[in-house]
Amino acid sequence: MPASATKPLRVAVLADSDTRWKWGALTANRVAPAGPGDPGDPAGSGIRLDGYLLRGRATPTARQLGEVGVHADSLREVTAVEFLRAMREESYDLLVLALVGGGVQAMLHGLKRAWEDRPRRPVVVTGYVGVVYEKLADGLLLRHGADLVLANSRQDAERFRAVYEGVGADASAVTEVALPFLGGAAYTGEHEPYTVVFAAQPSVPESRRDRTYLLDRLVRHARRHPEREVLLKLRSQPGEHTTHIEELPYQKLAQRLDLPSNLRLVYGHMGEVLDRTDLLVTISSTAALESLHRRIPTVVLTDLGIRESLGNHHFVGSGCLASWDQLDAGHRPEPDEAWVARQGVAADGSYATAFDAARERIAKLLERPGGPPPLTPYYTPVTAPGYLPGILARHHLGPDGTPLPGAPAADREPGPVRQIVRRAARGAYRHGVQRVAPVIRRMGEL
Repeated sequence: MPASATKPLRVAVLADSDTRWKWGALTANRVAPAGPGDPGDPAGSGIRLDGYLLRGRATPTARQLGEVGVHADSLREVTAVEFLRAMREESYDLLVLALVGGGVQAMLHGLKRAWEDRPRRPVVVTGYVGVVYEKLADGLLLRHGADLVLANSRQDAERFRAVYEGVGADASAVTEVALPFLGGAAYTGEHEPYTVVFAAQPSVPESRRDRTYLLDRLVRHARRHPEREVLLKLRSQPGEHTTHIEELPYQKLAQRLDLPSNLRLVYGHMGEVLDRTDLLVTISSTAALESLHRRIPTVVLTDLGIRESLGNHHFVGSGCLASWDQLDAGHRPEPDEAWVARQGVAADGSYATAFDAARERIAKLLERPGGPPPLTPYYTPVTAPGYLPGILARHHLGPDGTPLPGAPAADREPGPVRQIVRRAARGAYRHGVQRVAPVIRRMGEL
């Protein structure tokens, strides 16, 4: 009998950034079947949630974790091999892999190896944090092998199945849900003062010229409308990393400007910022979908073009595309209802049932005699002999998913001296990635 039938479900989430931790933890609460004695609980509360943060470039800081606002019963930082050891020794009912595609693929092979002698294994779930606008086939095939591959919208579910079926892979794992962090009160009218929010993104746009342009337009809008409050919503402080690298933080660019008094730089939970937003402006941030869910007027900027590299091409047909010139002239967007309905935004009130299918599938797998079947990723040493070994090696795993000799913590916990050395090395690594490498790249562009 599965553990979930006799006590609250034990759930683990492995994440590699602050954004993915937020997605993974919230997804776990959304899709976990209701605990015993609480059949009417659709959010799976009462579960025991253990968080694991994969050590690397984007491992979130304490400040970032606090800003995310998602709590776990336990939370610790691990290497890939340490995580696999924990999964071999602990008994979980549900595991959410909130990682980049390569990380998911490596964990699927490592877990398959770690669980090969286990009578039962957890149900494994993975997916995407937000809009999927690049590397569709690559990212999907790296996620193949999980019991559920979550699609955040009807459109994504159709695209995901088409990719899997197109290469002859099993597409049954694709499960339509919605973004797990949608919510908040619906927009009911203008605030006092009227508030415009520009949701910044770490990596889009990339160049100094483009980021300076956007900041300049925001400043000009604030000066043009002194009666408005204009907020620049930032993702991270300088030196912190999110899912993407931010080499030119807006904070640093703003230091050189004389900002108007009605323009402020803010951090914090996006939902709390949206509570006082009258107009959300962005290039292509997932914040646009959060805003549309709450029916807040939302603009996706076209100033830098509508391009795949910016991600705003995803919003073609949304009715939200506009430029700063149009906004300054008083334009207000009207979202296309048919487009919104296909994007998992659930502005029509269907959000409460968006995760029902995923919960039902997980419950059936937990109740299956013998538990879920063995993990079967599409990529194997036979189907991708020139690709898969490199992905596994980056996580110190051999071609069969076994930890390589000398892998960190493959067989024992490090001693005190080794822990100190490891922390120092990690600090040097992060400094190199976050401070030195961007300087070198900029020098190379001179």
